[in-house]
Amino acid sequence: MNYNYTLKYRTFESLLEDVKIDLRTLTLENRIDPAQLIKVAMRVNYDLGLRINMTKETILEVEKGRVRLPEDFYVMNYALGVSQGYDLIVPAQGTNVQDVTPTWRPWVEQAYCTNDSLPQQPVCFSKCEKTSEYQIIQVVNTERRAYKNFFPLRFRNSKYVDCNWPNLFHSHVDEAWIKDGWLYTTLETASVYINYQGTFTDENGDLLIPDHPMLNEYYEYAVKKRILENLVMDGENVAAQYQLVSQEYRAARNNALTIVNTPNFSEMEKLWAMNRKAMYGKYYDMFKSYFPYAPNYRTNNAV
Repeated sequence: MNYNYTLKYRTFESLLEDVKIDLRTLTLENRIDPAQLIKVAMRVNYDLGLRINMTKETILEVEKGRVRLPEDFYVMNYALGVSQGYDLIVPAQGTNVQDVTPTWRPWVEQAYCTNDSLPQQPVCFSKCEKTSEYQIIQVVNTERRAYKNFFPLRFRNSKYVDCNWPNLFHSHVDEAWIKDGWLYTTLETASVYINYQGTFTDENGDLLIPDHPMLNEYYEYAVKKRILENLVMDGENVAAQYQLVSQEYRAARNNALTIVNTPNFSEMEKLWAMNRKAMYGKYYDMFKSYFPYAPNYRTNNAV
């Protein structure tokens, strides 16, 4: 499961402009067709996997046992049912000018626990540093809703969920399932918080790609390679350029996959904890009943 809150994105048009700068002659001759290259960027997105997808969160209002999933829904990370009660705060009337800091999780948690200005983010699941309580904050127009009571939902199917999704293993009376773009629940009416991996589109439906120094070259060389392949199919003599770009493409792809597949700190910490537990069970559990590992050994076995 990947919670990707910090990776930046850019549009496909931005990628194409960078490619056109490097292929100036073909750009001046108008021999680069964007329609033939969009599928290349989509294939690279798929090749890099779920770790580069945008992590999003929202609250869905279930009516009559079902609710439509967001249009950009791709894979579910986890879901929680939330209580209907919430705190309502109406800001001061009149002109309200706010200097909002870009969203960053620790800052968001601090802001939600105080009366500071809230970031322009519809939903946020965070932990309050003051009370150590988890809460879901939803900002709707002029309302700020703080949900503090959650309950798990057990999902019946795993087709559209992360393989490590905790909701697959809950033994809870309330159940849910995904079918044909809808979320169904055993609850007639409910508010459901979902954290999911979104598709690579913005609010206008334009294709998005990650904007990262170690990933950009993979996208650029993939597009250049396809452009030169089209020229080869048209009978153009670009064998030398194609060979050069192909070599750089392979190197850029290997570098990008290495970066994407490198575990982050939380994943390494989890792996360390699992290894430590396994080694403890292998080498130390057998000595639990013997001194000095058993604190009562000497007392219980005194002569």
